[in-house]
Amino acid sequence: MPAESDLTQAVLTILDRLVAFDTVSRHSNLPLMAYVRGYLTEHGIEHTVLPSPDGAKANVFATIGPADQPGIILSGHTDVVPVDGQIWTYDPFKLTRVGSRVYGRGTSDMKGYVACMLAIAPVLAARNLRQPIHLALSYDEEIGCTGVPFLIDHIRDLGLPLEAALIGEPSSMGVVNGHKGSASFRTTVTGLSCHSSRPDIGVSAILHAMEIIGHLTAYAAKLAAEPDSVGVFDPPYTTLTINTMHGGTAQNAIPGDCRFEWDVRATRRGRVEEVRAAYQEYVDKVALPAMHARFPDASITTSKNYDAATMVPQPGCAAESLARALTGANSATSVPYCSEAGFFQAAGIPSVICGPGDIAQAHTADEFIEISQLTACMQVLHRLVDRVSA
Repeated sequence: MPAESDLTQAVLTILDRLVAFDTVSRHSNLPLMAYVRGYLTEHGIEHTVLPSPDGAKANVFATIGPADQPGIILSGHTDVVPVDGQIWTYDPFKLTRVGSRVYGRGTSDMKGYVACMLAIAPVLAARNLRQPIHLALSYDEEIGCTGVPFLIDHIRDLGLPLEAALIGEPSSMGVVNGHKGSASFRTTVTGLSCHSSRPDIGVSAILHAMEIIGHLTAYAAKLAAEPDSVGVFDPPYTTLTINTMHGGTAQNAIPGDCRFEWDVRATRRGRVEEVRAAYQEYVDKVALPAMHARFPDASITTSKNYDAATMVPQPGCAAESLARALTGANSATSVPYCSEAGFFQAAGIPSVICGPGDIAQAHTADEFIEISQLTACMQVLHRLVDRVSA
């Protein structure tokens, strides 16, 4: 294995380039992916570009080694969260080294890991591998993991035999074998607007939205009273929260429209569907009839913003065993945040999270990663290289 200083410098050089690309989810990641493609091509690594449906973004998938053998996926997302409204000491899109840390948007979540993936690629390409390593880079993880399903579809289409997937979300190089799912919904309530002096002839969308929210809040309390993951997740039950609400046009008008967004963090697969079914039953049997009694054209519609899969703990699975062997970890833990790992697991690929950086730094102003974390990650990846080499 190269000297630690060589490992560190290689990662920092790549990370410097990655951070400079403003890949906030509302922007394209194509310039960053062009850099990645050039880097992989330079090192003779074949790869496939998978454009998003609108062509504005892309996933990239690369295979190093014999594709017909059970492979290991290293996976990371390329988008980052916005810096709007945050006060930064340093330029968020310029890597800045201060002592033992480097600052910049995405350093911890999760361009640090992507830099490690790219830094290990030439090492893999120079080895005679008995097992392949697949590099999977995605878009739009931060806004609901909307890019990774297309990446997984591509992997399925290739029919690749797979042993495990290691998703490099920041875990301080600990092994994470479970997280809750995350689903977001937008409900739009349409009533009948009129002058506020005649509420008797209008139908307030806000008031009926509040009644629906009251029902959801009561259902959230019911979920909290029935914990189903004690010792696994904290809190040990599925949560349901109301997070945005917008309605009305003037202080002297009965509002004809109101919309609100709500979030479900599920402890197991199928839980989101249960919550949604209970909600829809209330809407169909109680909320809508009450509105239709006064205005037949009233409506309540709900759309899904996203639905990120739960990663269910599977102690002793191939991914957990591999990650623990590489890191020396004695155990695995679960986390409250969501990731793309649940999608890989749902596709039948044993998966865990194991990556450099502290999740406490994710999405914050002056986001940073300790350089020692990048070095630790490279040491683990070099152990992986030795493990899959002939």
